Amino acid sequence: MTIIIFLGSLLAAMAVGVPIAFSLLLCGAALMWHLNMFDAQILAQNLLEGANSFPLLAVPFFMLAGEIMNAGGLSRRIVNFAMALVGHVKGGLGYVTIVAAVIMASLSGSAVADAAALTALLLPMMVAAGHDRARSAGLIASAGIIAPIIPPSIGFVIFGVAANVSISKLFMAGIFPGLMLALSLVGTWWWLARKEHITPPPRKNLAEVLEAMRLATWALVLPFIIVFGLKFGVFTPTEAAVVAAVYSLFVSTVIYRELNFKKLVPLFITAAKTSAVVMFLVAAAMVSAWLITVANLPAQVVALLEPLLDSPKLLMFAIMVLVIVVGTALDMTPTILLLTPVLIPVVKAAGIDPVYFGVLFIINNAIGLITPPVGTVLNAVAGVGKVSMDEVTKGVVPFMIAQFAIMFLMVLFPQLVMVPARWFY
Repeated sequence: MTIIIFLGSLLAAMAVGVPIAFSLLLCGAALMWHLNMFDAQILAQNLLEGANSFPLLAVPFFMLAGEIMNAGGLSRRIVNFAMALVGHVKGGLGYVTIVAAVIMASLSGSAVADAAALTALLLPMMVAAGHDRARSAGLIASAGIIAPIIPPSIGFVIFGVAANVSISKLFMAGIFPGLMLALSLVGTWWWLARKEHITPPPRKNLAEVLEAMRLATWALVLPFIIVFGLKFGVFTPTEAAVVAAVYSLFVSTVIYRELNFKKLVPLFITAAKTSAVVMFLVAAAMVSAWLITVANLPAQVVALLEPLLDSPKLLMFAIMVLVIVVGTALDMTPTILLLTPVLIPVVKAAGIDPVYFGVLFIINNAIGLITPPVGTVLNAVAGVGKVSMDEVTKGVVPFMIAQFAIMFLMVLFPQLVMVPARWFY
């Protein structure tokens, strides 16, 4: 009955158009009423406590780093460097998109920000070169979702806080899977573009490649600073977010000189607004998470899934299918906040490593950003690129299938995640 009250109140609120954060609060109030413990003061205290978390300070700083990176010239120089490296091969602009997406993913951690920047920079070039518009938009959307997987990742921060799992370990464990997803896009793009008759731009000579690398060096250094700083304990993930924001600000204003105080103000406002939305979602979800624990919902879910506990791979497969279904209707952050407190006890009861589960859970949620009808990244690409949603959806399907295939390969072979992760630890 408790599960019915929880899901029924949440879905009913969402069905009538109540925003997700307020739906979570209504869901929490319904659970409190069902448990005969309704108290507005307790509700308010848990709401405040939900946002009162030091690791969550990483969210606004990573948001700010992404905004500064896109406006301050870092993204453009990364794309130019990728163009110099692989732009000359057949279908080169597609490979440029993937290489640039991987590098940018290691700077911002925001799929929407990366996808929007790549769309603005590369989609007009790909269309002008003769590539199919829908396919190009689909590739850019699929490449953009690598951002929540390769560190630094806002998704890993939120999951780590909700599940009480080491964010540093999640960051390190996400590196190799993120690169595998990128390789799946390379293979898919090669297969789709092999029959296109498009003349690529001429090959850059060594001097031009080195010049492009020199111009992009300041942007390329940041990923190494973050990864090595986390690996050797120089700073925490929260401090890494501050390093990313300050470094991006320094490079954009002092080195590249593309930003000044007048241009910075709108960036800070945009980052603050986006962070406020995420933080309010987190705070509202923590109310529901506390009541889920009080109502002993995890134990009920464990009991329901008990037949699968002896088969971790089968359990992971079932959970991944569940997340795929939820991901078609909910955005990444609410999905993480809703399902994590319910699924983590089940995962631990089955003996599955929470870090391994976290990586696959975030990969699944990231792919959910390009699954219609709610796919946030699809909407961003369609809006920035002035492409219809039908076109983007059609173009993204083969790349999405390839990424799902990689995810389920990791379900079958957990070593693909954990062996490289232990090296990075």
